[in-house]
Amino acid sequence: MTKDNSIRIAELQKEIENYIGMGTKGVIFDFEEKGNTMVLHAITINPRHNQSFLFHTTEGVSKVDALEAMLTYVKSYKEKESSYTIQWSVNGDDQLQTSYFSAKNVLGALDKLYFQRDPNTITIFSVILNPMS
Repeated sequence: MTKDNSIRIAELQKEIENYIGMGTKGVIFDFEEKGNTMVLHAITINPRHNQSFLFHTTEGVSKVDALEAMLTYVKSYKEKESSYTIQWSVNGDDQLQTSYFSAKNVLGALDKLYFQRDPNTITIFSVILNPMS
């Protein structure tokens, strides 16, 4: 990776963080190589309950390509996906949490909630499709 490539990666990450509105402490860019493809998982961290959730996954031939695909997504996802509110709690904890997800359908919203965690550790109380704004 060249210096110019590293600068472009940093620029794209900053722009994505700005669109999401989470700042540098609220978004994790998790890259994974799968054969000749670079997979990018943008993961957000909720500061109220310190839980992480999948925001979106993109692919590309390089980190820059995957980040550019993510930037394209964040610029338009609100027009293309529905908004869901999920009320849930961690098993053994009596505090009800509320999280919001953009997804094509309810299963996509649940996949984002369960990303990288054991589904048996969370109890879901409700999933609501939010009205279109």
